[in-house]
Amino acid sequence: MADTIFGKIIAGEIPAEFLYEDDHCVAINDIAPQAPVHVLVIPKKAIPRLVDAGAEDQELLGHLLLAAGKIAEQLGVQDAFRLIINNGEGAGQTVFHLHLHIIAGRKFAEGHMAG
Repeated sequence: MADTIFGKIIAGEIPAEFLYEDDHCVAINDIAPQAPVHVLVIPKKAIPRLVDAGAEDQELLGHLLLAAGKIAEQLGVQDAFRLIINNGEGAGQTVFHLHLHIIAGRKFAEGHMAG
């Protein structure tokens, strides 16, 4: 678990303020925010990338999405936020412990991601 910075945070080896915690995940502010609200939702189970998740992780993956919605509501951004999962270095993943980015608090540009 403690092989990554997120594993160390979950294990309590690196202090962090949890904005949310339940039996399956935690949420913390991103240390390099890309928007006024930039929160990471991190499963307590260490899965390196989304593609490394197996059928046994289906319930956890669904739980992460529901937790992201609760966290967005807790932060007051439930009406407009992006949820992003980077998979692999080429996609911008820098910590190889699956995590979701909740990004909100600014107007998003329309374009190829609109829809």
